[in-house]
Amino acid sequence: MSGQRGAEILLTERLRLRLLTPGDAAHYLEVLNDPAFIAHIGDRGVRTLEAAVKSIADGPVAMQRALGHSMYMVELREDGGVPVGMAGLIKRDGLDDVDIGYAFLPRYRGRGYAFEAAQGVVAHARALGIARLAAITTPGNAASIALLLRLGMRFEGTRTLAEGAPPLNLYRMALSER
Repeated sequence: MSGQRGAEILLTERLRLRLLTPGDAAHYLEVLNDPAFIAHIGDRGVRTLEAAVKSIADGPVAMQRALGHSMYMVELREDGGVPVGMAGLIKRDGLDDVDIGYAFLPRYRGRGYAFEAAQGVVAHARALGIARLAAITTPGNAASIALLLRLGMRFEGTRTLAEGAPPLNLYRMALSER
């Protein structure tokens, strides 16, 4: 499934972050069904291209329209814009603050893309006037924990987002003096 590229949100040295569109359904589906995504972020139950298109519309597209931020497609600036993962800003019902999130396909991990994208997302959050940023991760996700600490976030304890859900590590950072 191909389609029009979404509007560019930000550029880093090696990456382009842009709005997700229905044309990104195949990549979105691959990310959501990566075993590491399911283990550390959760199983979204998205198994078909049709379900991925609906999930993009109901998730990132709706959030961008309502709040002015969402999860973004992350592409390499070189190599014709190869999609490598997703990163962006999410407002979850269970958290007071906007939350930074990211997920990269296995073949693109270990190259610094997640950290580079996360730095860009933090700068974007500041530009949007977001005063404080949160992040959550499973306690066993050592790579994500290291990235969040390197980004300048501070561990604040554990938190559950829903009754009966497993506890998650909660991190926060101030983006302004407010």
